[in-house]
Amino acid sequence: MARRIAAGAAYGGGSIGLIGAAGMGVLLAEVQLAKRSVGGGVAPVPPSADGWYGALFGSMEPVRMSMLGDSLAAGQGVRRAGQTPGALLASGLAAVAERPVDLWNVALPGARSDDLDRQISLLLADPARIPDVCVIMIGANDVTHRMPATESVRLLSAAVRRLRTAGAEVVVGTCPDLGTVEPVYQPLRWLARRASRQLAAAQTIVTVEQGGRTVSLGDLLGPEFEAHPRELFGPDNFHPSAEGYATAAMAVLPSLCAVLGLWPETDQLDVTRDEDVLPVAKAASAAAAQAGTEVTGVRAPWALLKHRRRRHLASPADEEATATTQVRPA
Repeated sequence: MARRIAAGAAYGGGSIGLIGAAGMGVLLAEVQLAKRSVGGGVAPVPPSADGWYGALFGSMEPVRMSMLGDSLAAGQGVRRAGQTPGALLASGLAAVAERPVDLWNVALPGARSDDLDRQISLLLADPARIPDVCVIMIGANDVTHRMPATESVRLLSAAVRRLRTAGAEVVVGTCPDLGTVEPVYQPLRWLARRASRQLAAAQTIVTVEQGGRTVSLGDLLGPEFEAHPRELFGPDNFHPSAEGYATAAMAVLPSLCAVLGLWPETDQLDVTRDEDVLPVAKAASAAAAQAGTEVTGVRAPWALLKHRRRRHLASPADEEATATTQVRPA
């Protein structure tokens, strides 16, 4: 299905349905029930985390990093800038690179893939500040708003191509597994999981084809998200809590460092962690089924499937060393 979605996006195919008409009545009832439960709390407006990280590294040339996407990339659900995924990733990248990191987050809560073009235009408006690396997190709103999967994937492909053409490295955190949202019941939970994974796999295919890397966010990464929903979901029962964002950022950080040449690369695959070279469609499917998996292109049509060891992220107590030293006006 992911291969069909990607092919439809590339060759102008129409929408590919993910469910049959027979279950529509039950599904609509489940949707109404979920709407009464999800979003019952109040998700804080995401705090601005723009600015420089890694103050200990002084006036060295910074790594320019940008976050794009939806509420997940923006950090909706937490109240402190240091708890957003952008701040966590920028702090971790500064520590690994031993250089300051200039973070610019243009993600918009509620955004779908059709907003990526606007976000990229903001980033590329000043040629002197084109980012070195971009992290995109998008897809959840495409599923919940029933955007045709082929359209969603086509827009992401165009976004990655545009950033790569501008000279930026790109890491995409693929569509999270909406089947882990606690108040969603069967059969909607199963349908949400199926749609999320199919979109994530298709996102992986087109991103790798355009020269980017992907990290599967899945259930925001590992069985702990389902086992401890009260800790890892925010007050609105939908957006991650600070612990949830930290878990996701820990999985993305190694790939973010690797794409900049800051993480040790080896030709030796770790078979104990199921690393392999596979056709890109098979690698995408495997990644969608296992959160925290990186997929990067080798040579068409092959891709490298990796399970990187997670890098420890700075705790709140470390923020004095890696906190924002210069905040850009909103």
